[in-house]
Amino acid sequence: MKNILILADGSIAKHFVKWIGKRRISENKYHVAFYHQEFLSEKLDRSITGHFCDPTSYVKLLRLISSVKFSMIFIVLDEKDDMVYALQNIRKIDQKVFVVVLDRWGNNFEEKHNITILDQNQLMAAHLYDHLPNVPVMAQNVGLGEGEIMEMMVPFGSSYAYRHVGSISQRKWKIAAIYRDKKQIIPTSATMIRPNDILLAIGKPLVLDGVYKSINRRQGLFPEPFGKNLYLLLDMKHDQESSLKYFYESIYLLEKLEKKHLYVRIINPSHFSYIEALKADTRDNITIHLYYDETHINELIEYDLQNFNIGLTLCSTDTFSDHRLKNQFYNLKKLVYLFGDTSLNSITDSVVLLTNENEMESISATAFDFSESFKFKLKLYNFDPDGDFENKKRIVAHFETLSQIFNYDISITHEISNPVRRINGMENILQIVPYHLKMRKKSFFTILSTRVQDYLLTIRRHPKLLVPIETTET
Repeated sequence: MKNILILADGSIAKHFVKWIGKRRISENKYHVAFYHQEFLSEKLDRSITGHFCDPTSYVKLLRLISSVKFSMIFIVLDEKDDMVYALQNIRKIDQKVFVVVLDRWGNNFEEKHNITILDQNQLMAAHLYDHLPNVPVMAQNVGLGEGEIMEMMVPFGSSYAYRHVGSISQRKWKIAAIYRDKKQIIPTSATMIRPNDILLAIGKPLVLDGVYKSINRRQGLFPEPFGKNLYLLLDMKHDQESSLKYFYESIYLLEKLEKKHLYVRIINPSHFSYIEALKADTRDNITIHLYYDETHINELIEYDLQNFNIGLTLCSTDTFSDHRLKNQFYNLKKLVYLFGDTSLNSITDSVVLLTNENEMESISATAFDFSESFKFKLKLYNFDPDGDFENKKRIVAHFETLSQIFNYDISITHEISNPVRRINGMENILQIVPYHLKMRKKSFFTILSTRVQDYLLTIRRHPKLLVPIETTET
């Protein structure tokens, strides 16, 4: 049982004592010292004991503090001089007891050890500020109270909407809870964030401030929230002849985006004429790194992705398959751009082949953001050999809703055809596809399959943007 002493006078003190009575914390015993008889006009809770005592009187305060061992003392008084004298009297009696003072006059007390000064003007200004639009709500009385705990509402059109929690890069911050329809959700990696969700985030205040701005801003963010910068991986065993082509495609992509950096990692370097040609195009927002060792390549790549805050990795299908990067990039939840025979600067349309609802919701926001960044026409194709188009109605409605929110037109085509043959016959397109671990290398069975994920690594005509998703949803 802890004994708490409250030196009380005025309306704030009266509300404070009433609040204590409502909360009824059984581990605490409260002693309220007051010097106006009308202060305690109402019946006190049994956990509260009243004392008629003038806190400005050293003798009376000494008698009260000597009779009970108090672990904390609150000074909540209506008069400035009373507050100053009460604090001086307490420190004469006990130098170590913890004191909380409500300062209504801006006395600028020096906050020494065992004393907390609550500036009423700052507290009220902070609460008023929290109610302004476009201002994040930060926990004031939890943790350090410095903004390391923050509430963020996800608006319609946010780049965070329709993302799985596990697909969002959470470096130096974490989504601890989600509030939806007045219910709390403890998220897993498979939990999908939806518009109007309130995220409770924990992390460094400066990082959270940046996250808040990202959530409430839509244009010019790609590849966020998967990360910020671009990473070109060139394995000279596979990419030597195409290295310059891939490099300039990456620069083209970089120039379309806002305030991004391109990091180039070259592994297994051999013919240095290609490398010198790459280095000849030096820019402030491009950094080239070479790695000569053939061991620990995957550990190096993981370090690069984390250290350089990478959101989009660019590589060839051969490099992607050779180093078993499929699992590594997926586990790190990074977007992957696979180069195709068609160069990026020749692309006119971005194409989404409709699959199941969970996959389509997961990639929809990225499809709009990417298409808008590059001014591509976004086209949805519902290819079904059996002509069963009814089961995709909800998916189509979802994309139509986002089209209105993003104010970006889409075209939707329903067609009875084999999706593999149909997509292979298209010109100047880029595929935006769900990225999961079911993608296969070329085999006899992929020739017979009509499933989208079975040919992603076999048909190299079109470049592809792989968007990591979770296979299940909470």
